[in-house]
Amino acid sequence: MASPTPKLRWTLAAWALEPESSTFAPSSKWSNKDMDPVPENLRTWSTWNYVAYWISDATNTATWELASSMIAIGLSWRQALPAIALGHILIAVVMVLNGTIGARLHVPFPVLTRSSFGFWFSYFSVISRVVLSMFWFAIQSYTGSECVYQMLKAIWPSTPRIPNHLPESAGITTVGMMCYFLFWLIQFPFLLVSPQRIRHLFVVKAIIVPATWLAILIWALHEAPPSVSLTPKHAVLSGSAASWAWLSSLNGALGIYATLSVNIPDFTRYAKNEQAQYVQIIVIPVAFTLAGFCGMAVASASEVLYGSVIWDPLQLINLWDSRAASFFAAFSFALATLGTNISANSLSAANDMTVLFPRYINIRRGQIICAIIGGWALCPWEILSSAPGFLTFMSGYTVFLGPFAALMVVDYWIVHKCNVDVPAMYDPHGRYRYWNGINWRAAVALLFSVTPSMPGLAASINPNLDVGNGSHLFDIAWLYGFFTAGAIYWALSRMFPATETYVETLVVEKDADDEASDRKSAADV
Repeated sequence: MASPTPKLRWTLAAWALEPESSTFAPSSKWSNKDMDPVPENLRTWSTWNYVAYWISDATNTATWELASSMIAIGLSWRQALPAIALGHILIAVVMVLNGTIGARLHVPFPVLTRSSFGFWFSYFSVISRVVLSMFWFAIQSYTGSECVYQMLKAIWPSTPRIPNHLPESAGITTVGMMCYFLFWLIQFPFLLVSPQRIRHLFVVKAIIVPATWLAILIWALHEAPPSVSLTPKHAVLSGSAASWAWLSSLNGALGIYATLSVNIPDFTRYAKNEQAQYVQIIVIPVAFTLAGFCGMAVASASEVLYGSVIWDPLQLINLWDSRAASFFAAFSFALATLGTNISANSLSAANDMTVLFPRYINIRRGQIICAIIGGWALCPWEILSSAPGFLTFMSGYTVFLGPFAALMVVDYWIVHKCNVDVPAMYDPHGRYRYWNGINWRAAVALLFSVTPSMPGLAASINPNLDVGNGSHLFDIAWLYGFFTAGAIYWALSRMFPATETYVETLVVEKDADDEASDRKSAADV
Protein backbone atom coordinates (compact mmCIF):
# COMPACT_ATOMS: atom_id res chain seq x y z
CA MET A 1 0.00 0.00 0.00
CA ALA A 2 1.45 3.35 -0.99
CA SER A 3 2.29 5.73 1.84
CA PRO A 4 0.33 8.99 1.95
CA THR A 5 1.94 11.92 0.23
CA PRO A 6 3.58 14.19 2.86
CA LYS A 7 2.72 17.86 2.92
CA LEU A 8 5.33 20.01 1.29
CA ARG A 9 7.04 22.27 3.83
CA TRP A 10 6.65 25.28 1.57
CA THR A 11 2.86 25.09 1.58
CA LEU A 12 1.09 27.28 4.12
CA ALA A 13 -0.92 24.40 5.57
CA ALA A 14 2.27 22.53 6.44
CA TRP A 15 3.32 25.34 8.80
CA ALA A 16 0.04 25.45 10.72
CA LEU A 17 0.44 24.95 14.48
CA GLU A 18 -1.25 22.06 16.22
CA PRO A 19 -4.45 23.42 17.82
CA GLU A 20 -4.58 23.23 21.62
CA SER A 21 -7.66 21.97 23.38
CA SER A 22 -7.19 24.55 26.15
CA THR A 23 -7.72 27.56 23.92
CA PHE A 24 -10.44 30.04 24.87
CA ALA A 25 -10.99 31.05 21.26
CA PRO A 26 -13.72 29.57 19.04
CA SER A 27 -11.05 27.94 16.86
CA SER A 28 -7.29 27.84 16.25
CA LYS A 29 -7.81 30.71 13.83
CA TRP A 30 -7.99 33.04 16.83
CA SER A 31 -5.52 31.64 19.35
CA ASN A 32 -2.70 29.20 20.10
CA LYS A 33 -0.94 27.86 23.19
CA ASP A 34 1.37 30.87 23.51
CA MET A 35 -1.61 33.24 23.43
CA ASP A 36 -3.64 31.42 26.07
CA PRO A 37 -3.38 32.30 29.76
CA VAL A 38 -0.19 30.86 31.21
CA PRO A 39 -0.90 27.64 33.16
CA GLU A 40 0.19 27.52 36.78
CA ASN A 41 3.10 25.13 36.18
CA LEU A 42 4.71 27.65 33.78
CA ARG A 43 4.48 30.64 36.12
CA THR A 44 8.13 30.60 37.13
CA TRP A 45 9.20 34.24 37.54
CA SER A 46 9.93 35.19 41.16
CA THR A 47 10.62 38.59 42.76
CA TRP A 48 14.36 38.01 42.30
CA ASN A 49 13.85 37.36 38.59
CA TYR A 50 12.16 40.76 38.18
CA VAL A 51 14.94 42.44 40.17
CA ALA A 52 17.57 40.78 37.95
CA TYR A 53 15.56 41.59 34.85
CA TRP A 54 15.47 45.32 35.56
CA ILE A 55 19.05 45.57 36.81
CA SER A 56 20.14 43.87 33.60
CA ASP A 57 17.92 46.09 31.44
CA ALA A 58 19.04 49.27 33.22
CA THR A 59 22.64 48.50 32.36
CA ASN A 60 22.27 48.63 28.60
CA THR A 61 24.00 50.83 26.09
CA ALA A 62 20.88 52.89 25.34
CA THR A 63 20.58 53.93 29.00
CA TRP A 64 24.23 55.03 29.05
CA GLU A 65 23.85 56.92 25.77
CA LEU A 66 20.63 58.61 26.89
CA ALA A 67 22.28 59.94 30.05
CA SER A 68 25.55 60.96 28.42
CA SER A 69 23.78 62.59 25.46
CA MET A 70 22.03 64.90 27.92
CA ILE A 71 25.49 66.15 28.86
CA ALA A 72 26.38 66.44 25.19
CA ILE A 73 23.43 68.72 24.39
CA GLY A 74 24.36 71.17 27.15
CA LEU A 75 22.77 70.03 30.42
CA SER A 76 24.82 69.67 33.59
CA TRP A 77 24.69 66.43 35.56
CA ARG A 78 22.63 68.21 38.25
CA GLN A 79 20.05 69.05 35.60
CA ALA A 80 20.12 65.69 33.82
CA LEU A 81 20.00 63.32 36.79
CA PRO A 82 16.59 64.53 38.12
CA ALA A 83 15.14 64.12 34.62
CA ILE A 84 16.26 60.50 34.57
CA ALA A 85 15.02 59.84 38.12
CA LEU A 86 11.59 61.46 37.63
CA GLY A 87 11.08 59.82 34.25
CA HIS A 88 11.70 56.36 35.63
CA ILE A 89 9.58 56.93 38.73
CA LEU A 90 6.64 57.71 36.45
CA ILE A 91 7.40 54.74 34.20
CA ALA A 92 7.73 52.44 37.23
CA VAL A 93 4.22 53.38 38.43
CA VAL A 94 2.71 52.67 35.00
CA MET A 95 4.80 49.49 34.74
CA VAL A 96 3.36 48.08 37.96
CA LEU A 97 -0.22 49.12 37.10
CA ASN A 98 -0.11 47.37 33.73
CA GLY A 99 2.14 44.60 35.04
CA THR A 100 -0.40 43.70 37.71
CA ILE A 101 -2.98 43.08 34.98
CA GLY A 102 -0.69 40.49 33.39
CA ALA A 103 0.19 38.92 36.75
CA ARG A 104 -3.49 38.56 37.70
CA LEU A 105 -4.85 37.35 34.38
CA HIS A 106 -1.70 35.66 32.96
CA VAL A 107 -2.63 36.97 29.51
CA PRO A 108 -0.27 38.74 27.04
CA PHE A 109 -0.50 42.40 26.07
CA PRO A 110 -1.97 41.92 22.55
CA VAL A 111 -4.92 40.01 24.04
CA LEU A 112 -5.41 42.31 27.03
CA THR A 113 -5.60 45.40 24.86
CA ARG A 114 -8.77 44.09 23.24
CA SER A 115 -10.76 44.97 26.35
CA SER A 116 -9.88 48.67 26.00
CA PHE A 117 -9.43 49.15 22.24
CA GLY A 118 -12.01 46.67 21.00
CA PHE A 119 -11.25 43.33 19.32
CA TRP A 120 -10.35 44.73 15.90
CA PHE A 121 -9.05 48.16 16.85
CA SER A 122 -6.55 46.48 19.19
CA TYR A 123 -4.65 45.39 16.09
CA PHE A 124 -3.58 49.02 15.64
CA SER A 125 -1.67 48.95 18.93
CA VAL A 126 -0.34 45.45 18.22
CA ILE A 127 1.00 46.34 14.78
CA SER A 128 2.53 49.54 16.21
CA ARG A 129 4.34 47.44 18.80
CA VAL A 130 5.59 44.98 16.17
CA VAL A 131 7.05 47.79 14.07
CA LEU A 132 8.70 49.44 17.09
CA SER A 133 10.11 46.15 18.33
CA MET A 134 11.63 45.32 14.97
CA PHE A 135 13.03 48.82 14.70
CA TRP A 136 14.60 48.59 18.13
CA PHE A 137 15.90 45.11 17.35
CA ALA A 138 17.88 46.60 14.48
CA ILE A 139 19.11 49.50 16.65
CA GLN A 140 20.33 47.18 19.40
CA SER A 141 21.85 44.76 16.89
CA TYR A 142 23.89 47.57 15.41
CA THR A 143 25.00 48.64 18.89
CA GLY A 144 25.99 45.03 19.54
CA SER A 145 28.01 45.03 16.32
CA GLU A 146 30.03 47.98 17.64
CA CYS A 147 30.80 45.89 20.74
CA VAL A 148 31.94 43.02 18.53
CA TYR A 149 34.18 45.43 16.61
CA GLN A 150 35.90 46.56 19.81
CA MET A 151 36.34 42.95 20.90
CA LEU A 152 37.85 41.98 17.55
CA LYS A 153 40.11 45.03 17.58
CA ALA A 154 41.38 44.08 21.03
CA ILE A 155 42.18 40.55 19.86
CA TRP A 156 43.34 41.46 16.35
CA PRO A 157 44.64 45.08 16.21
CA SER A 158 44.68 45.09 12.43
CA THR A 159 40.86 44.86 12.30
CA PRO A 160 40.48 48.59 11.43
CA ARG A 161 42.68 48.06 8.37
CA ILE A 162 40.33 45.57 6.73
CA PRO A 163 39.64 47.04 3.25
CA ASN A 164 36.24 48.62 2.74
CA HIS A 165 34.37 47.45 -0.36
CA LEU A 166 31.11 49.26 0.33
CA PRO A 167 30.28 52.72 -1.11
CA GLU A 168 30.29 55.73 1.21
CA SER A 169 26.56 56.16 0.63
CA ALA A 170 25.97 52.80 2.36
CA GLY A 171 26.65 54.43 5.72
CA ILE A 172 28.57 51.38 6.93
CA THR A 173 31.89 49.78 6.09
CA THR A 174 32.75 46.19 5.20
CA VAL A 175 34.14 45.49 8.67
CA GLY A 176 31.08 47.14 10.19
CA MET A 177 28.77 44.87 8.21
CA MET A 178 30.87 41.86 9.19
CA CYS A 179 30.55 42.74 12.88
CA TYR A 180 26.81 43.34 12.47
CA PHE A 181 26.38 39.88 10.99
CA LEU A 182 28.50 38.28 13.74
CA PHE A 183 26.44 39.83 16.53
CA TRP A 184 23.21 38.91 14.77
CA LEU A 185 24.47 35.35 14.50
CA ILE A 186 25.58 35.22 18.15
CA GLN A 187 22.20 36.30 19.48
CA PHE A 188 20.17 34.01 17.22
CA PRO A 189 20.38 30.83 19.42
CA PHE A 190 19.07 32.80 22.41
CA LEU A 191 15.90 33.51 20.44
CA LEU A 192 15.05 29.82 20.68
CA VAL A 193 15.01 29.82 24.51
CA SER A 194 11.56 29.85 26.13
CA PRO A 195 10.40 32.88 28.16
CA GLN A 196 10.45 30.67 31.28
CA ARG A 197 14.16 29.87 30.88
CA ILE A 198 15.49 33.11 29.41
CA ARG A 199 15.18 34.66 32.87
CA HIS A 200 18.47 32.94 33.78
CA LEU A 201 20.26 35.09 31.18
CA PHE A 202 19.08 38.21 33.01
CA VAL A 203 20.55 36.91 36.27
CA VAL A 204 23.96 36.40 34.63
CA LYS A 205 23.77 39.81 32.99
CA ALA A 206 22.72 41.47 36.28
CA ILE A 207 25.95 40.20 37.87
CA ILE A 208 28.51 40.82 35.13
CA VAL A 209 27.42 44.09 33.52
CA PRO A 210 26.91 46.33 36.60
CA ALA A 211 30.31 45.22 37.92
CA THR A 212 31.93 46.30 34.66
CA TRP A 213 30.11 49.64 34.66
CA LEU A 214 31.26 50.28 38.22
CA ALA A 215 34.84 49.54 37.19
CA ILE A 216 34.59 52.03 34.29
CA LEU A 217 33.11 54.65 36.62
CA ILE A 218 35.92 54.18 39.16
CA TRP A 219 38.51 54.45 36.37
CA ALA A 220 36.93 57.66 35.03
CA LEU A 221 36.71 59.33 38.43
CA HIS A 222 40.28 58.25 39.25
CA GLU A 223 41.66 59.68 36.03
CA ALA A 224 39.50 62.82 36.29
CA PRO A 225 38.47 63.43 39.95
CA PRO A 226 34.81 64.37 40.60
CA SER A 227 35.77 67.91 41.60
CA VAL A 228 37.17 68.32 38.08
CA SER A 229 35.18 65.96 35.84
CA LEU A 230 31.69 66.85 37.07
CA THR A 231 32.28 70.56 36.53
CA PRO A 232 31.07 71.29 32.96
CA LYS A 233 33.77 72.41 30.53
CA HIS A 234 31.27 73.08 27.75
CA ALA A 235 28.57 75.71 27.56
CA VAL A 236 25.66 74.83 29.83
CA LEU A 237 22.14 75.76 28.78
CA SER A 238 20.17 78.26 30.83
CA GLY A 239 16.80 79.98 30.84
CA SER A 240 14.00 78.69 28.62
CA ALA A 241 16.46 76.73 26.47
CA ALA A 242 17.51 74.74 29.54
CA SER A 243 13.88 74.23 30.58
CA TRP A 244 12.82 72.80 27.24
CA ALA A 245 16.01 70.74 26.96
CA TRP A 246 15.24 69.34 30.43
CA LEU A 247 11.67 68.48 29.46
CA SER A 248 12.90 66.86 26.26
CA SER A 249 15.38 64.83 28.31
CA LEU A 250 12.60 63.84 30.70
CA ASN A 251 10.57 62.71 27.71
CA GLY A 252 13.57 60.74 26.48
CA ALA A 253 13.85 59.05 29.88
CA LEU A 254 10.17 58.15 29.69
CA GLY A 255 10.58 56.95 26.13
CA ILE A 256 13.46 54.57 26.70
CA TYR A 257 11.14 51.99 28.27
CA ALA A 258 7.75 53.36 27.27
CA THR A 259 7.42 50.28 25.08
CA LEU A 260 7.64 47.91 28.04
CA SER A 261 5.25 50.03 30.10
CA VAL A 262 2.68 48.99 27.50
CA ASN A 263 3.55 45.34 26.98
CA ILE A 264 4.93 44.46 30.44
CA PRO A 265 2.07 41.90 30.77
CA ASP A 266 4.05 39.79 28.29
CA PHE A 267 6.49 39.18 31.16
CA THR A 268 4.40 39.53 34.30
CA ARG A 269 2.05 36.86 32.97
CA TYR A 270 4.79 34.40 34.00
CA ALA A 271 4.90 35.68 37.61
CA LYS A 272 4.52 33.08 40.37
CA ASN A 273 2.06 35.42 42.02
CA GLU A 274 0.81 38.98 41.72
CA GLN A 275 3.14 40.27 44.45
CA ALA A 276 6.30 39.03 42.68
CA GLN A 277 6.31 41.94 40.24
CA TYR A 278 5.52 44.74 42.74
CA VAL A 279 9.27 45.17 43.28
CA GLN A 280 9.44 46.94 39.91
CA ILE A 281 8.21 50.18 41.46
CA ILE A 282 11.43 50.37 43.49
CA VAL A 283 14.04 48.67 41.37
CA ILE A 284 13.28 50.56 38.12
CA PRO A 285 13.93 54.16 39.31
CA VAL A 286 16.88 53.11 41.50
CA ALA A 287 18.59 50.98 38.84
CA PHE A 288 18.08 53.42 35.97
CA THR A 289 19.08 56.49 37.99
CA LEU A 290 22.32 54.83 39.11
CA ALA A 291 23.00 53.62 35.57
CA GLY A 292 22.27 57.10 34.24
CA PHE A 293 24.65 58.69 36.72
CA CYS A 294 27.35 56.28 35.60
CA GLY A 295 26.85 57.26 31.96
CA MET A 296 26.84 61.01 32.55
CA ALA A 297 29.76 60.91 35.02
CA VAL A 298 31.94 59.02 32.54
CA ALA A 299 30.80 61.34 29.72
CA SER A 300 31.77 64.36 31.85
CA ALA A 301 35.14 62.77 32.65
CA SER A 302 35.74 62.15 28.96
CA GLU A 303 35.54 65.90 28.35
CA VAL A 304 38.44 66.37 30.78
CA LEU A 305 40.44 63.42 29.48
CA TYR A 306 39.87 63.76 25.73
CA GLY A 307 38.69 67.34 25.20
CA SER A 308 35.11 66.60 24.16
CA VAL A 309 32.04 64.87 25.55
CA ILE A 310 32.05 61.26 24.35
CA TRP A 311 28.45 60.16 24.76
CA ASP A 312 28.86 56.77 23.05
CA PRO A 313 30.66 54.33 25.43
CA LEU A 314 31.94 52.26 22.52
CA GLN A 315 33.73 55.31 21.14
CA LEU A 316 35.26 55.80 24.58
CA ILE A 317 36.50 52.20 24.66
CA ASN A 318 37.98 52.76 21.21
CA LEU A 319 40.39 55.32 22.73
CA TRP A 320 41.81 52.99 25.38
CA ASP A 321 45.33 51.61 25.10
CA SER A 322 44.72 48.48 27.17
CA ARG A 323 43.53 45.69 24.88
CA ALA A 324 42.37 43.52 27.80
CA ALA A 325 40.29 46.34 29.30
CA SER A 326 38.83 47.12 25.89
CA PHE A 327 37.86 43.49 25.31
CA PHE A 328 36.17 42.89 28.65
CA ALA A 329 34.37 46.25 28.64
CA ALA A 330 33.12 45.64 25.09
CA PHE A 331 32.07 42.11 26.08
CA SER A 332 29.97 43.47 28.95
CA PHE A 333 28.24 45.94 26.63
CA ALA A 334 27.65 43.13 24.12
CA LEU A 335 26.06 41.01 26.86
CA ALA A 336 23.98 43.98 28.00
CA THR A 337 22.76 44.59 24.45
CA LEU A 338 22.03 40.92 23.87
CA GLY A 339 19.80 40.61 26.93
CA THR A 340 17.93 43.82 26.19
CA ASN A 341 17.40 42.93 22.56
CA ILE A 342 15.81 39.62 23.45
CA SER A 343 13.66 40.80 26.34
CA ALA A 344 12.45 44.18 25.14
CA ASN A 345 12.38 43.56 21.40
CA SER A 346 12.29 40.05 19.99
CA LEU A 347 10.05 38.58 22.71
CA SER A 348 7.73 41.59 22.53
CA ALA A 349 7.46 41.35 18.75
CA ALA A 350 6.90 37.61 18.96
CA ASN A 351 4.02 37.96 21.42
CA ASP A 352 2.39 40.47 19.09
CA MET A 353 2.85 38.28 16.03
CA THR A 354 1.12 35.36 17.72
CA VAL A 355 -2.04 37.47 17.75
CA LEU A 356 -1.67 38.59 14.15
CA PHE A 357 -1.24 35.03 12.81
CA PRO A 358 -2.11 32.62 15.65
CA ARG A 359 -2.59 29.64 13.36
CA TYR A 360 1.00 29.83 12.08
CA ILE A 361 3.13 31.85 14.52
CA ASN A 362 4.05 31.05 18.10
CA ILE A 363 6.59 32.89 20.25
CA ARG A 364 9.61 31.02 18.92
CA ARG A 365 8.66 31.53 15.28
CA GLY A 366 7.86 35.16 15.97
CA GLN A 367 11.33 35.77 17.41
CA ILE A 368 12.94 34.25 14.34
CA ILE A 369 10.81 36.40 12.03
CA CYS A 370 11.76 39.50 14.06
CA ALA A 371 15.44 38.60 13.76
CA ILE A 372 15.25 38.10 10.00
CA ILE A 373 13.03 41.04 9.05
CA GLY A 374 13.92 43.48 11.80
CA GLY A 375 17.58 42.56 11.76
CA TRP A 376 18.17 43.24 8.08
CA ALA A 377 15.46 45.54 6.71
CA LEU A 378 16.45 48.71 8.62
CA CYS A 379 19.44 51.06 8.77
CA PRO A 380 19.97 51.96 12.45
CA TRP A 381 23.41 53.58 12.17
CA GLU A 382 21.93 56.85 10.92
CA ILE A 383 19.86 57.29 14.10
CA LEU A 384 22.90 56.82 16.34
CA SER A 385 25.05 59.32 14.44
CA SER A 386 24.53 62.24 16.85
CA ALA A 387 23.42 62.91 20.41
CA PRO A 388 20.48 65.20 19.54
CA GLY A 389 19.37 62.70 16.91
CA PHE A 390 19.33 59.94 19.48
CA LEU A 391 17.20 62.00 21.87
CA THR A 392 14.80 62.82 19.03
CA PHE A 393 14.43 59.15 18.23
CA MET A 394 13.87 58.26 21.89
CA SER A 395 11.18 60.94 22.15
CA GLY A 396 9.53 60.27 18.80
CA TYR A 397 7.64 57.08 19.42
CA THR A 398 6.40 58.19 22.85
CA VAL A 399 3.77 60.09 20.85
CA PHE A 400 1.88 56.79 20.58
CA LEU A 401 3.07 54.81 23.59
CA GLY A 402 1.95 57.27 26.28
CA PRO A 403 -1.68 57.12 25.12
CA PHE A 404 -1.54 53.32 24.71
CA ALA A 405 -0.38 52.90 28.32
CA ALA A 406 -3.01 55.34 29.61
CA LEU A 407 -5.88 53.53 27.87
CA MET A 408 -4.85 50.22 29.42
CA VAL A 409 -4.50 51.70 32.92
CA VAL A 410 -7.74 53.70 32.88
CA ASP A 411 -9.81 50.96 31.28
CA TYR A 412 -8.80 48.21 33.70
CA TRP A 413 -8.42 50.10 36.97
CA ILE A 414 -11.04 52.87 36.68
CA VAL A 415 -13.61 52.06 33.99
CA HIS A 416 -14.00 48.31 34.59
CA LYS A 417 -12.71 48.36 38.19
CA CYS A 418 -10.59 45.24 37.61
CA ASN A 419 -13.63 43.14 36.63
CA VAL A 420 -13.03 41.83 33.11
CA ASP A 421 -14.03 38.77 31.11
CA VAL A 422 -10.86 36.91 30.07
CA PRO A 423 -12.49 34.32 27.75
CA ALA A 424 -14.31 37.14 25.91
CA MET A 425 -10.93 38.64 24.99
CA TYR A 426 -10.39 35.65 22.70
CA ASP A 427 -13.75 35.84 20.97
CA PRO A 428 -14.21 38.21 17.98
CA HIS A 429 -17.95 38.16 18.67
CA GLY A 430 -17.63 38.54 22.45
CA ARG A 431 -18.47 41.41 24.77
CA TYR A 432 -15.36 43.37 23.73
CA ARG A 433 -16.53 43.75 20.17
CA TYR A 434 -17.92 47.24 20.99
CA TRP A 435 -18.97 48.89 17.69
CA ASN A 436 -17.86 46.63 14.84
CA GLY A 437 -14.79 45.65 16.83
CA ILE A 438 -13.82 49.25 17.59
CA ASN A 439 -14.08 51.05 20.92
CA TRP A 440 -14.72 54.51 19.54
CA ARG A 441 -13.94 56.06 22.94
CA ALA A 442 -10.37 54.83 22.66
CA ALA A 443 -10.16 56.04 19.05
CA VAL A 444 -11.28 59.55 20.02
CA ALA A 445 -8.84 59.62 22.94
CA LEU A 446 -5.99 58.65 20.62
CA LEU A 447 -7.02 61.26 18.06
CA PHE A 448 -6.83 64.13 20.54
CA SER A 449 -3.74 62.88 22.37
CA VAL A 450 -1.57 62.00 19.37
CA THR A 451 -2.48 64.53 16.67
CA PRO A 452 -1.32 67.73 18.47
CA SER A 453 2.20 66.29 18.82
CA MET A 454 2.56 65.38 15.14
CA PRO A 455 3.77 68.83 13.93
CA GLY A 456 6.60 68.70 16.46
CA LEU A 457 7.44 65.16 15.37
CA ALA A 458 7.57 66.30 11.74
CA ALA A 459 9.80 69.25 12.67
CA SER A 460 12.17 66.94 14.55
CA ILE A 461 12.54 64.84 11.42
CA ASN A 462 12.89 67.86 9.11
CA PRO A 463 14.41 70.85 10.99
CA ASN A 464 13.55 73.13 8.05
CA LEU A 465 9.86 72.93 8.95
CA ASP A 466 8.67 75.86 11.04
CA VAL A 467 5.86 74.77 13.36
CA GLY A 468 6.34 77.53 15.93
CA ASN A 469 5.64 76.61 19.53
CA GLY A 470 4.10 73.36 18.34
CA SER A 471 7.52 71.79 18.64
CA HIS A 472 7.41 72.25 22.42
CA LEU A 473 4.42 69.94 22.74
CA PHE A 474 6.51 67.23 21.14
CA ASP A 475 9.10 67.78 23.90
CA ILE A 476 6.53 66.50 26.41
CA ALA A 477 4.83 64.01 24.08
CA TRP A 478 4.60 61.12 26.56
CA LEU A 479 3.29 63.24 29.43
CA TYR A 480 0.79 65.06 27.23
CA GLY A 481 -0.32 61.87 25.48
CA PHE A 482 -0.67 59.82 28.67
CA PHE A 483 -2.73 62.29 30.71
CA THR A 484 -4.78 63.60 27.78
CA ALA A 485 -5.70 60.14 26.51
CA GLY A 486 -6.48 58.91 30.01
CA ALA A 487 -8.71 61.88 30.85
CA ILE A 488 -10.63 61.82 27.55
CA TYR A 489 -11.15 58.06 27.66
CA TRP A 490 -12.41 58.20 31.24
CA ALA A 491 -14.77 61.09 30.46
CA LEU A 492 -16.24 59.39 27.38
CA SER A 493 -16.63 56.11 29.24
CA ARG A 494 -18.55 57.91 31.97
CA MET A 495 -20.80 59.81 29.57
CA PHE A 496 -21.30 56.92 27.13
CA PRO A 497 -20.64 53.73 29.10
CA ALA A 498 -20.14 50.52 27.14
CA THR A 499 -22.45 48.60 29.47
CA GLU A 500 -22.16 45.40 27.43
CA THR A 501 -18.54 45.09 28.53
CA TYR A 502 -19.23 45.36 32.27
CA VAL A 503 -19.19 42.28 34.51
CA GLU A 504 -19.83 42.17 38.25
CA THR A 505 -16.83 39.97 39.04
CA LEU A 506 -13.67 38.80 37.31
CA VAL A 507 -14.38 36.04 34.77
CA VAL A 508 -11.52 33.65 34.04
CA GLU A 509 -13.38 30.56 32.82
CA LYS A 510 -16.10 29.87 30.28
CA ASP A 511 -19.55 28.73 31.19
CA ALA A 512 -21.39 25.92 29.41
CA ASP A 513 -23.26 28.25 27.03
CA ASP A 514 -20.02 29.88 25.89
CA GLU A 515 -18.42 26.50 25.21
CA ALA A 516 -21.41 25.39 23.16
CA SER A 517 -21.28 28.63 21.18
CA ASP A 518 -17.57 28.12 20.54
CA ARG A 519 -18.14 24.63 19.23
CA LYS A 520 -20.71 25.99 16.80
CA SER A 521 -18.36 28.81 15.72
CA ALA A 522 -15.52 26.36 15.22
CA ALA A 523 -17.77 24.17 13.06
CA ASP A 524 -18.71 27.18 10.95
CA VAL A 525 -15.02 28.05 10.44
